[in-house]
Amino acid sequence: MAHLHPFDGQRAAIATMHGKERVVAPIMEQWFGLRLERAEDIDTDALGTFTGEIERKGGMLDAARAKARLAIERTGAPFGLGSEGAFGPHPVVPILASGLELMVFIDSDSNHEIAVHRRTRTNFNSTFVSPGRDLSDFLARVGFPEHAVIVRPEKSDLRSAVVKGIVEREVLQGAIESMAAISASGRALVQTDMRAHLNPTRMKAIRHVAKALALRVARLCPVCGSPGFGLSDVKRGLPCRECGSPTDLIQAEVHACGRCGNQEHRRQRPMTVRADPMWCNLCNP
Repeated sequence: MAHLHPFDGQRAAIATMHGKERVVAPIMEQWFGLRLERAEDIDTDALGTFTGEIERKGGMLDAARAKARLAIERTGAPFGLGSEGAFGPHPVVPILASGLELMVFIDSDSNHEIAVHRRTRTNFNSTFVSPGRDLSDFLARVGFPEHAVIVRPEKSDLRSAVVKGIVEREVLQGAIESMAAISASGRALVQTDMRAHLNPTRMKAIRHVAKALALRVARLCPVCGSPGFGLSDVKRGLPCRECGSPTDLIQAEVHACGRCGNQEHRRQRPMTVRADPMWCNLCNP
């Protein structure tokens, strides 16, 4: 007989203004019977906005953690979820745009925290334009009008000067004209609106991360039984085939419990596997 997950039938809350609960709630219910609700009347923009009118304090995890705790406080649910995203150049291939999504699960009783992050597909893009310029190619690349855009001045000290959620060509042209008029350069910045409810590509990414979080929460620690046992680090030091010295290549995965500290090495490379000397700091300094 299968044992129920410790969270089966429990309540959890998520703080979001952008409809994330639509993709997260079904996943949590399906994986371990957790009933997820949206915490009402929480202004998550107060913790920071993508467009910069309100600067985010701390890192992504800090913001996601704050959202989860606000959801717990507002609803009284024992568990809270928070989600945060960041967008910019890819860390390895800077010419490509990159999205990083993070989601955290917090147990209010124990303060046990489970977080996952994934680098995901994104349509993040921007262009500087003068009024009257044809934007058809750019709009096609970013998936307009299914994906909304924002417009702001190219050069201005007014952080609040921004028009968001644009999905109509007429509105877009009007926003470009008004934002260019208050720009020192006479041009406007047109950028993808990365809020989840106006960006189907990002909503898919959030669903992907929610599945990763559900998988992590579903795994129980073999020692203490707490949810969230999973990959936390890697063990490096695969020996060089030529001299036997440790290299920076991965030797094993480190799976751990964030509550009791239990650790296990998994996917350990066999003793016969050695690193190519090209990765060795002694053979190939």
